Amino acid sequence: MKQTVLRSYARLIARSGVNIQKGQDVIIVCGLDQPKFIELLVDECYKAGARKVKVEFEYQPLNKLHVRHQSVTTMSKVEEWEKARLAHYVDTLPCRIYIDSDDPDGLRGINQEKVAKANQKRYPIVKPYRDKMENKYQWCIAAVPGVAWAKKLFPGLAKGQAIEKLWEAILFTSRVTDDPVAAWEEHNKDLHDRCAYLNKLGITELHYKGDNGTDLRVGMIPEAEFKGGGDTSLQGIFFNPNIPTEECFISPMRGKAEGVVYATKPLSYQGELIEDFSVRFENGKAVEVKAAKNQALLERMISMDEGAAYLGECALVPVNSPISESGLLFFNTLFDENAACHLALGMGFADTIKGFENKTLEECRKLGINDSMIHVDFMIGYEGLDIDGVTSKGKTVPIFRKGKWAF
Repeated sequence: MKQTVLRSYARLIARSGVNIQKGQDVIIVCGLDQPKFIELLVDECYKAGARKVKVEFEYQPLNKLHVRHQSVTTMSKVEEWEKARLAHYVDTLPCRIYIDSDDPDGLRGINQEKVAKANQKRYPIVKPYRDKMENKYQWCIAAVPGVAWAKKLFPGLAKGQAIEKLWEAILFTSRVTDDPVAAWEEHNKDLHDRCAYLNKLGITELHYKGDNGTDLRVGMIPEAEFKGGGDTSLQGIFFNPNIPTEECFISPMRGKAEGVVYATKPLSYQGELIEDFSVRFENGKAVEVKAAKNQALLERMISMDEGAAYLGECALVPVNSPISESGLLFFNTLFDENAACHLALGMGFADTIKGFENKTLEECRKLGINDSMIHVDFMIGYEGLDIDGVTSKGKTVPIFRKGKWAF
């Protein structure tokens, strides 16, 4: 891939993604797959005004070794230096960039029960720090090709060709055009306009109906609103948290979901794929899950904590989005969730509450925003999905027909 194009992508992430302000610190979390691109990204962060850029590399084989050899007690311990670092982040609110390139099957065979136990013990210690940073800093997740990921998508191609094809798909769906910043401004306006229409309807319930067996009703929080595209932090800085993104989303009322929903794409969770699964809800809670592959992992996921079995997000994405029309199954949630309507189990978004900036996080949760240590998106959209909105006046309004916007 041409260096000029990759630099344009790096500039998009630094300036339109996290929108670095002069003097801010930046943390980049990434794999080892594209070090030259990370070099470009660090350079663009500094050119955007960053005071200091720190890169944290992650490597799936090392993660597997740590899980194999460490005890649960060791894995779950939050060291004092880690607490000091989290406290420093609370004080300084650095921008965070996540560059994903993981192998979708990279943690296959790992002791998932051990990982879950360690995470459950760590989370109560880490959570107070995270809550203090919630909605206050800019972040962005984007992607670059990893060899194993590229070969999973294009198994018939040589390694170099597969990586090049995945680069092309990432850049196309991320709107890296001749002027990507202008392309994102136009895209954000379209998402904003669609959200404005949805919010005017006064939707109290979404009804999902599909010929694959999906029949689910989800209640809305009266004070919540649809959002999409870019967001604004509590510091007043506009940023784009996901590159790419195609969704208009809202956080539903905890405890108000009835029926069953069928996933239409595999879910990559903890480095493994969960396939051909369904979730049945009663009184808002996932009470039954079935999966053709990795059902035990799915069951473990919804039992991570009390909120893990409740919905945190309803996202609307048409099947004629650029990602869907690419014809690729990415085996990566960042992309696959933007190819189809999806739901998320776990944590909801406090910033979907109108006037959230004048409320505490606890006040937003009392209104019905779900709280959990997880937030896992799974895809439910396809050409046979219809969605209706029931308004506060009792009117039923078509939102989606055959997987596409009905307005």
